Amino acid sequence: MSHVYCSECGFQNSEAANFCARCGAMLEREGTDSAETTLSYMPEHPTEEAATGVEGVEGPALVVRSGGGRAGEVFSLQRERTTVGRSPDCDIFLDDVTVSRRHAVISEQDGRFAIEDLGSLNGTFLNRSRIEQAQLSDDDEVQIGKYRLVFLAQ
Repeated sequence: MSHVYCSECGFQNSEAANFCARCGAMLEREGTDSAETTLSYMPEHPTEEAATGVEGVEGPALVVRSGGGRAGEVFSLQRERTTVGRSPDCDIFLDDVTVSRRHAVISEQDGRFAIEDLGSLNGTFLNRSRIEQAQLSDDDEVQIGKYRLVFLAQ
């Protein structure tokens, strides 16, 4: 029996699967056109592109680096308070059971950004440490559920 490995979490799936049984990411097949790819952000090996920001985005933003097959998606942080969660009412909608309905809030005050966990079940992590509330700095990694996002102050 042949297997397909998930590019997000490495889980071994059956050849007939279209989505990963562990994390839900869309499975990539060999032989498909791979001319268009998205660069993955690896904190251990920062790239020059990660430091220069995201083209076409003015001001601070969160960029999805992995999770849910949404790598590369950009969320601009233009409000004083930006809610993050599984509820469609949230400003940043992350549709996955690992994310609470109202998981976290990112607030801006005097040009500085902070993230606060709103009592989520799985917690909010900043640079791989669980936090209740913390200040955000450029290139910080935020993990909410299975999503890993990078904060860009720009």
